[in-house]
This record gives sequence, C-alpha cells and structure tokens, in this order.
Amino acid sequence: MFFKKIVFLLYIFLSTSLLGKAQNLFDTTDLPPKYEMRGAWVSTVGNIDWPSKKNLTPDQQRAEFVQIIANLKAIGLNAVFVQVKPAGDAFYPSEYDPWSEYLTGTQGQAPTPFYDPLKFMIEETHRQGMEFHAWINPYRMVMDVSRSSVADNHVTKLHPDWFVHYGKQMIFNPGMPEAVKYITGVVRDIVNRYDVDGIHMDDYFYPYQEHGAFHDEDAYKKYGNGMSLSDWRRSNCNALIESIHNAIVADNPMVKFGVSPFGIYRNKSSIYVDGSNTSGSQAYDELYADILLWLKNGWVDYIAPQLYWEIGHARADYATLLNWWSSHMYGKQLYIGEGIYRANEASMRSVWRGTTEFPKHIQMERALGNKVQGEILFSTKDILKNPNGWADSLALHYYRKPAIVPPMDWIDKNQPEAPEIWVEHQSNGLMVNALLEAQSKEEVVKSYVLYTSVNPANIGNSPDFIQPSVTKDAKVFIPWESIPVGCSKFYIGMTALDRENNESDLSNLLIVTRVSGNTWKVKLGSE
Repeated sequence: MFFKKIVFLLYIFLSTSLLGKAQNLFDTTDLPPKYEMRGAWVSTVGNIDWPSKKNLTPDQQRAEFVQIIANLKAIGLNAVFVQVKPAGDAFYPSEYDPWSEYLTGTQGQAPTPFYDPLKFMIEETHRQGMEFHAWINPYRMVMDVSRSSVADNHVTKLHPDWFVHYGKQMIFNPGMPEAVKYITGVVRDIVNRYDVDGIHMDDYFYPYQEHGAFHDEDAYKKYGNGMSLSDWRRSNCNALIESIHNAIVADNPMVKFGVSPFGIYRNKSSIYVDGSNTSGSQAYDELYADILLWLKNGWVDYIAPQLYWEIGHARADYATLLNWWSSHMYGKQLYIGEGIYRANEASMRSVWRGTTEFPKHIQMERALGNKVQGEILFSTKDILKNPNGWADSLALHYYRKPAIVPPMDWIDKNQPEAPEIWVEHQSNGLMVNALLEAQSKEEVVKSYVLYTSVNPANIGNSPDFIQPSVTKDAKVFIPWESIPVGCSKFYIGMTALDRENNESDLSNLLIVTRVSGNTWKVKLGSE
C-alpha cells in the first residue's frame, strides 16, 4: 500500500503539480512550520541505504539514487545527508582517499563506465529541490581490518604510524598533527570542487570505549603539552572542528558545517551540575567531543544530537534531552536526530511498535517553537519501510505542506529580488509562471515558492509548492481538481529563494475569481 501511494505522490512532485493535494490547498488547520529541516541520512557504509549492494552497474546505482530522492521528496523531506567518506574511502574521485569498496566492490576501483557519483547525487538532489550535505567520517579509516578491501595506496599503508588499531578498525589518531591536516584537506577538496550545501560529521570522534584502552600513549607523550589525557584528547577534536570551520569560511563560506553528536553531552553530577538528568554514555567524557564549545565559538552552524531513545526512557528520556539541548544552542540551529530504525529492530521495546512514539517527538519539537529547527531521520531505508505508518503520517499530516530549510543569517542574510508572476489558462488548470529578470551574482535564485490563500493577509504564511529553478524562471501547475468546489475567489503569490534560503519579498499578487465552473478570471492586486 505504501509503495502505491509513493508512486502516486512521486507523480505529483515530478509533474510540478498540486494534483492529489486538493485537500491541502487553502488548508489553515494545524499548519506545519514554514521553516523546518526535514532531512534523512543516506548511509553508504555496509551498503545500508545506497547502493543496495556492491558491484551494481553505474546505471543501477543512479537509478537507485533517483528513486531514493524521489521517495523522500514525496514524503515531504527537503534535505539529505549522504555518506561520501564512510571509512577512509570516497564516493568521488579523490587525491586523498581511494574509491569506496561499497561502490565497486574493491577499494580503489573506479566505476566502470566511469562517472562521478558525488556530482551526480548533488545534481539529482538539487533537481528535486532538496539540499545535499556531504557526510564524512573523519577518523574511521578501515572498517574491519580482517575483511575490508584496502587499496595498496591507502594512507594506512603509507603512514601506519598515524593510526591506532582499535577493535576491528583502524582509527586516525586524533592526536597526530597529520590528522587535522589530512581531514581538513579532504573537506577543502569537496567544498572547492562540488556544489554541496553542507559538510556533515556524525558522532564518531574518539571511538566508543568497547574494546579497552585506545593506545595513543606515544602521541600523548609527544604532543600532550602538560594537559591531562582527557583534556588533550578534547583539544585534538577541537582543533579539527576549528580547522574545518576556518577552511570552509575561507574557501566556500556559503557551505554549512554541522555535527550529529551522541545524544548525551554530559550527565548531571556533582562534577558537572549543568548536565542533563540522564545516566548514559557521554559525548564529552567518552568520545571527547566538546559540542558546547564548538557552538559557543561558532565553529558549527548546527548540531543534530542523536536522540534515539523513547519518551520516558529510564536512563535517557527523550523529552529531557530535547529540552536540555534546546537550552544550550548559543544561537545556532538544532535539528533532532530521530532513530526511525528503532521501529524495525526485532529486539526493541514495545513502544517502538506503536504508531504514536515518533509523531509525539515531532509534536514536542514543534511545541518548542524556534528553539528546534527540525529533524534528521536515521535512516533512509527505515523510513521508506513505512514503519507503523510513519511515512504516511509525515506525507499526509506533519509534512503535508512543503517547508523551507531554515536560513542562517550569520552565513548570509541578503534577500534575492522578488519575481514577477502571471497565469496562463489551460484546459485542465492554471499555469503559474514566475520570472526574475535581474539576478545578482551573489543572490542567484535556487527555487520559487508558491503561496495560495482565500485571504490575502495569509499569503506568505504557508508554502503550497517549492519549485527548483533550473533557469531564471519557473512554472507551477494548479489543476482544477485541486481547487475546492466551494471556492469562488483566491489569491496567488510567489517568492524567490537563494542558496541560503533567504526569501524575497512577495511577488505581485494575483486575484483569481470563478466566473462559472472552471472558468476563471485573473487580475492584479489585492482586491
């Protein structure tokens, strides 16, 4: 049933039509936020989300990705965070890391026939009007030393002294100065060559303490500079985050930079009284990730803490952590990492088997207003399985209206120019045309936002459609079926969005009045 609905919704979006959303045109009941991050992680490590397996042909890989983006767009998402460097490898031609084994089956082997997956994914994502964030794992360099394909020119073979063998993995020793230089180089390469909207990192800094001691004693002796081991380790992660931030600002300042840390910063204790009322692992003390420092210093533009627990969890209550993080943001944006995968795990608590847990999370986030700017779902394959009907719930209710990714005024706050719009009558509906003759080099329009309302005072409050701008113009079709039978007059307006989601002033307003049946007249003005 979900597959059939997705195909139907997919037709809606690809045809740039409002068909099938008639019940939402002029809908003002319990409207979703106008600005909201609605993202999903696309994991490539272990072929979790994409590609579905190694050794697919490039055509098969592209077809899978096109379908993933179309399905996510149909649900109502507006951004993807795609893992392009999962384990010391790359999903693009790189001077730093070899081609990923998760792409071709053998690390270092390029796709045949050749194509650049990262370039393709960015273009396809932008074509659907969604943001593309390049997700890198900075320190994990070999996933499984006994099983992973490792190319002869891999950096772990060229410079083995830079790395620590921990459990099954090879980890870039964060205490080595080469780590900051190398990883920053990877980021600079991406932001200089690709049209990414952001650089993203997850929770893996120093490894989770599952395999005993992390043997970085030699580096600590050499570079510790009198600090305690814990402070030194945190300083190493701080140095990397600051270096990446500075590199992005210098090379491509329109690119966002964010981190998705473990969901608990620090537990409240006599040592740290400002911690959360939780009793789990801690990002600060165990992964050596000082997220609050990064926020305070402006090194990251957003964070997406992984709150993969349920409401009422004994050691890590979702509500407690949501409120804690929302009170410690230093003016940056907060997206909540939502563990959709929990519903598909056989061993999960019964609460994840019901229909209400995840919707309650969204309700709680939205109740906090501008203290929370949205969510990112883990992972793509899990939400597309429609667990507990949650994908349906998003498409039909919580994400039923499109949302603009929240702008970041510390990156850019300049508005693009407002477009001019006009309507063409067609046999089956109205074609709304938008044109922006003059675009400054700095404020290139990436999409247009269509608004409709029976009340001109409400125009601009809730988007009905967001249309990517391939050129300087756009067309959005409103079929007769989408206009309620009882409607005799409504208003149309459009705005333009630039790369950083700054919105222009409203276009000229069109008044559409029913003459009879599907015969309408259109004029300019508010009345």
